[in-house]
Amino acid sequence: MLTVVNADGSTPNGSLIDEIVREGARRMLAAALEAEVNSYIAELADQRDGIGRRLVVRNGYHQPRKVTTVAGAVEVRAPRVNDKRTDEASGERRRFSSAILPPWCRKSPKISEVLPLLYLHGLSSGDFVPALEQFLGSAAGLSPATVTRLTAQWHADHAVFQDRDLSATDYVYVWADGVHLRIRLEEAKAAVLVLMGVRADGTKELIAMTDGYRESAEAWAGLLRDCARRGMRAPVLAVGDGALGFWNALNEVFPDTRHQRCWVHKTANVLDALPKSAQPAAKRAVQEIYNAEDKEHAARAIRDFERAYGAKYPKVVKRITDDEDELLAFFDFPAEHWIHLRTTNPIESTFATVRLRTKVTKGAGSRAAALAMVFKLIESAQARWRAVNAPHLVALVRAGARFERGILVERPESAAA
Repeated sequence: MLTVVNADGSTPNGSLIDEIVREGARRMLAAALEAEVNSYIAELADQRDGIGRRLVVRNGYHQPRKVTTVAGAVEVRAPRVNDKRTDEASGERRRFSSAILPPWCRKSPKISEVLPLLYLHGLSSGDFVPALEQFLGSAAGLSPATVTRLTAQWHADHAVFQDRDLSATDYVYVWADGVHLRIRLEEAKAAVLVLMGVRADGTKELIAMTDGYRESAEAWAGLLRDCARRGMRAPVLAVGDGALGFWNALNEVFPDTRHQRCWVHKTANVLDALPKSAQPAAKRAVQEIYNAEDKEHAARAIRDFERAYGAKYPKVVKRITDDEDELLAFFDFPAEHWIHLRTTNPIESTFATVRLRTKVTKGAGSRAAALAMVFKLIESAQARWRAVNAPHLVALVRAGARFERGILVERPESAAA
């Protein structure tokens, strides 16, 4: 590619060096995308239709688009794939999605998000430079000393987060879960204890995060006591799985908070106790409960489930009937919030990326460093969390408003004033 160079070494798009770096980045990205598509097609080469034609083939290129990288904006033409296969469950066409350059991507990941991932993969600070140099085309500003200073700052950020004042923030709903990540925690059975909440304005926020052995009641109680010490009010509703440790701790620290059991965990717990042949129908029956029109219909669906499976699988039925009140608690809140309150998905979905990108490591590392890295990843993700539906109703929930069948039927005088 010919470029006009001015007498001072500049070009119409900046310095000659910048132009060379951008061109190198463009070529590297193009080569990576080609290799990714070729690998995808090669893996599915045996997938053919009734007359022997391949179901997955190349189909030219997408329209060019600009992606902002640390080397500047580079133009990319991503290869296109024609995937004629259909998903058996949904009946929809399968689609190829690049892991390198997703359809929504318009800029490269921030270094602040990449470095924690590298650490969790087991790289030491000295390994960061050659690892990142392959992507950035330059090692400038990435010396081990620089990376060490960055990670030290993240330790400090995490420490400040763990000790911040909570009295000025009102968390009306909270989700709690013990997330088992295969990272550098000192105990084999350690979990990252996570508490997320919904503020009175409807926005979601990470409240606290620490490690705890076996998700014990004492570990959860320690986290909740610390939150209370820093001024956290008792939430109206807490959502969690069936781990007794959290609920026992919640009863001790915030006894007035209502309980809501996660339907995703409960469904898995029920299906695991049934033979495979019975699982599809049982799953539909369970879905009829939490997708019911209101609490009364949900209670009837539980009775239907009890009649259908009580004779053969009484212990399985008890897994739902024994927790009926806590499974149906979300129906007493605004209907717009039901989808948020019946599961711990806000935590699960947030940690899905972290869980997928971490693996067992045996390298040197500390518990504090691992937690600080996870904290930075969640901090980056938090900026993309969306508020709950109908956020204006959250304040009414805190004020004690009453909802029947998900609809506001009574507003206390204190809230109306």
